[in-house]
Amino acid sequence: MRNDMVNVPAKRQKTAADHAPGLAPTASPEGRRAALYLVLAQIPEGKVTSYGELAALAGLGRAARWVGRTLSQLPEGTRLPWHRVLGAGGRLSLPLGSLSGDEQRARLRAEGILVNNNRVDIRRHGWRPMEANG
Repeated sequence: MRNDMVNVPAKRQKTAADHAPGLAPTASPEGRRAALYLVLAQIPEGKVTSYGELAALAGLGRAARWVGRTLSQLPEGTRLPWHRVLGAGGRLSLPLGSLSGDEQRARLRAEGILVNNNRVDIRRHGWRPMEANG
């Protein structure tokens, strides 16, 4: 086989999941929630992340749906910035016209984040903690 016909995989860019310590598979539900809340609390004003990225940063692996369910159960009046967590590609998951959806949009706009066609520009507003830390 000629060398120019061999598919050489491109160098994979590291993601937050590559840097995040994984929780033990037997971690308690309380431990998983604590890890999630710890990372969630660090998302700065004017920045957003996805459910999947938040799960990876918290060491929860591929638990985007679990993150969404857990965030939907936060107590009313929580100070955690749940509104800064979006669906893949910057998509807002909460329906327009719902109380929580309208609140999320209002909070994002108050932080200077433009919501256009039910999306946020993740390249502009995405939180990249690994870039800040090296």
